[in-house]
Amino acid sequence: MSSTEQLRPEVVAAIVTALQNTDPSDLPADATRAEKDAAKDEYLSGMVAERAQRDRQTRAWELLLTRGHDEPPSWESLFDELPEGSLPELAELFDALPEGAQTEYARRYGVPTSA
Repeated sequence: MSSTEQLRPEVVAAIVTALQNTDPSDLPADATRAEKDAAKDEYLSGMVAERAQRDRQTRAWELLLTRGHDEPPSWESLFDELPEGSLPELAELFDALPEGAQTEYARRYGVPTSA
């Protein structure tokens, strides 16, 4: 990109939106190569971040569901069943926990400092 070529944030955002919605009808006709590249990078970064968060949520559920249940368990009973060794990892995954699990974790152990 030359020093005179500026990225227009609204154009980059419009391209990202078109990619997310898989709708090319709103693509700006005057988008530069640099704006298209910036939008592609932003879009792909968002996809990677979403995937990472889904992976964290999956791991949090794996830690919480230590055994099968005949009836849906309460957050309290899930935390009663937690092996002690899983607490440090669960603290690291605090932001990926469902709201009820966050509430129960905070009630028992406080909000982790990394949250």
